[in-house]
Amino acid sequence: MAQSLSKERLDAVFLKEITRIIETDVKDPHVGFVTVTGIKVSPDLAYATVFVSFLGKKERNTAGVKALNRAASYIRKELSNKVKVRKVPQLKFVIDASVAKGQRIDQLLAQIHQESMDNVDESNETIHESNG
Repeated sequence: MAQSLSKERLDAVFLKEITRIIETDVKDPHVGFVTVTGIKVSPDLAYATVFVSFLGKKERNTAGVKALNRAASYIRKELSNKVKVRKVPQLKFVIDASVAKGQRIDQLLAQIHQESMDNVDESNETIHESNG
């Protein structure tokens, strides 16, 4: 249990520092407005998958992830300067699909809500017509 707690803390530190490095040090214009949404570090600290989300069109996501992966070794080097651990993982950046899925679910729920409200309005009109 103690190991997982320290791993959770380490993940949180990695996440915070990677976010800061991207915001302040990565100058590639293809990165644009990016949000680091999560990180999954292997138990041996050899690899880390960094989940990101971009504001804008899908093409922007692809360009942004490519730019981040090009800068991964630089980000890793900066991370090793900020976080004093035995081993800093190799970084791989991927699009966080959960953000898009969440937005799609929100759209579907809004559509269902609107359709149910339309059905209630139609039912009320039918009742008023038959009573009138």
